[in-house]
Amino acid sequence: MIITKGISVGKLIKWSGHHIIWLLIFMSLITTLYYFKIINIVIPWLPVSVIGTAVAFYVGFKNNQAYDRMWEARKIWGGIVNDSRSWGMMVDGFITNQFTEKKISEDKIKGIKKRLLYRHIGWLYAHRSQLLVATPWEHISQSGHIAKTAKMYQRKFGIGLVDDEVTRTELKLFLPPEEYDRLIGYVNTATQIINEQSRDLKKLRELGVIEDFRHMEMVNLLKNFYTLQGKNERIKKFPLPRQYANMSRYFVAIFIFLLPFSMIPELMKLTNFGIWLSIPIATLIGWIYVMMEVVGDYSENPFQGMANDIPMLSLCRIIEIDLREILEETDLPPAIEAKKGILM
Repeated sequence: MIITKGISVGKLIKWSGHHIIWLLIFMSLITTLYYFKIINIVIPWLPVSVIGTAVAFYVGFKNNQAYDRMWEARKIWGGIVNDSRSWGMMVDGFITNQFTEKKISEDKIKGIKKRLLYRHIGWLYAHRSQLLVATPWEHISQSGHIAKTAKMYQRKFGIGLVDDEVTRTELKLFLPPEEYDRLIGYVNTATQIINEQSRDLKKLRELGVIEDFRHMEMVNLLKNFYTLQGKNERIKKFPLPRQYANMSRYFVAIFIFLLPFSMIPELMKLTNFGIWLSIPIATLIGWIYVMMEVVGDYSENPFQGMANDIPMLSLCRIIEIDLREILEETDLPPAIEAKKGILM
């Protein structure tokens, strides 16, 4: 997530400079053909402007849907934060000797609380890791220049910024060795961790550590975690429909291709330098349309490890700190800090 108030010109050039270069080359080539009278094609401005307007509406619709996906993902993670704190409160308040026939030592009570809260922290990081696994339609899964660019974005403006935090989020740090060895082998480890929580609650109910009402409330909260996990997985595993995601790219390309054949003849009528003035003007117009397309293209997948992502690691760390403070721990990990104006 980009947290700076604005995007500097330097960053903008880094992200979009290659688009400016190929647009300049293309517009200069067409202008040169006109200058030496190799071509004299004149497309009236009206049909090109109609196409440009239609493309702008279409790309605007795509960007709106991409933003909706991103904002929904952020709301889901907000729900995870809130329910995780509720889970910590319930574990801390419900796990007591109030209903036990045979009193359990305070150390054992603390051990149960730590097991339940640490397992939940493990679920958070496992869920995040699963959401970062690339899908076939994401940029990193493509071939050629698109994949290379995506890897560069991840390395310089994405998860590459937090590589030093990996050892702090390993699942084995939060699960007992036997439990870790068993759960890590499942296809969906995060799902099985929540199920392990349910099994643990059942045992605690049998021991009388919690009674029916508290057991029911805590299981309902586990169901909420399943619901939130499923919503994230829906966004991750169901792409923005390809007919919307891809067709806008073709429409932008058609508009940019037609643009100089209308722009250049029109500016040639103004001054002797009008033909050369058309190069920066046409490039600027083309760049605006390209960037509208690119913004939507890189916003539609909020879990692909890039600068536009939901800051999952930061949210997981916030929850981890909150839950470990409930356990009255003082040796806490540091909060995730933004790097290069990006919070992951």
